Amino acid sequence: MTRTVLFHELGGPEVLRLEDVEVGEPGPGEVRIRVEAFGLNRAEVLFRSGHYIEPVKRFPARLGSEAAGVVEAVGAGVTGLRVGQPVSTVQTFSQNDYGVYAERAIVPAAAVLHRPEGVGAVEGAAVWMPYVTAYGALVEVGGMRAGDTVVLNAASSSVGLAAIRVAGRVGATPIALTRTAAKKEALLKAGAAEVVVTETEDVVERVLAATGGRGAEFVFDAVAGPGVLELGKVAADDGLHLVYGGLSGEPTPYPGFDLGMPALAMRTYTMLETTTRPERLRRAEAFVASGLRSGAFHPVVDRTFALDEIVQAHRYLESNAQIGKVVVTAA
Repeated sequence: MTRTVLFHELGGPEVLRLEDVEVGEPGPGEVRIRVEAFGLNRAEVLFRSGHYIEPVKRFPARLGSEAAGVVEAVGAGVTGLRVGQPVSTVQTFSQNDYGVYAERAIVPAAAVLHRPEGVGAVEGAAVWMPYVTAYGALVEVGGMRAGDTVVLNAASSSVGLAAIRVAGRVGATPIALTRTAAKKEALLKAGAAEVVVTETEDVVERVLAATGGRGAEFVFDAVAGPGVLELGKVAADDGLHLVYGGLSGEPTPYPGFDLGMPALAMRTYTMLETTTRPERLRRAEAFVASGLRSGAFHPVVDRTFALDEIVQAHRYLESNAQIGKVVVTAA
């Protein structure tokens, strides 16, 4: 038996329960991991509350896809992984099928990445999802290059912070948007070339000034909703607006018609575009591992919680007070 986080109904953090569950043996193509830590993501909040891109199909339901731990057992047909090996997991699967909020978890072998030497469990549960998301959207899909500019909102989130460093790694210029001045210094320290405080500053004016009137080649948008109309004004000709989240909770219009039909491409992006395609994931893993080795990349962990504090951890995540990742330790 292993302690596992389950929920038996949709709702707020209070629906989460820590229960003993039989973990079993991994099947073909699966791996059992002794989980040491797992990272929390907005996707889990949305899944738990019934607002995710896929519905909960059955109860009790599990949560989580981002963990770090040690391989305990491998199923038939699994190669390249051995018992005792430190690893991390990324999302390649539905939370209807697997979940890593537990002391032990079975996951598909395709979701398991080698944990680089010197990367501990907490860091290993906090680094891959943000950096693979940012790399996959901006570099793999968008083709971001040296000299480009990217404007990003939700900049103090783990993905936002990773995007700042990914941009810097390829020689691009990151401009971070933040609602209040409270997180401005942290964003500058993280590597943002400019920080625009949206409550008090004109976003369009600041971005155009910073780019010599050219505008930004990329907009990396976690918020969506009506704000895309304003963000559309900061994009350069032939710019790309990548929407990877919907934190606003409001309908998202297409800004092209409102802005006079500029040559602006707008598309959604999910990390699954990278993680479920082996060649893309291989390149992403190499890119992130290279950044970790060089010191250019590192996970930003705001706070850790114990496994039996999972309700408090979800409440904290939803408070939006954090800068970086919220991690739960399971060992």
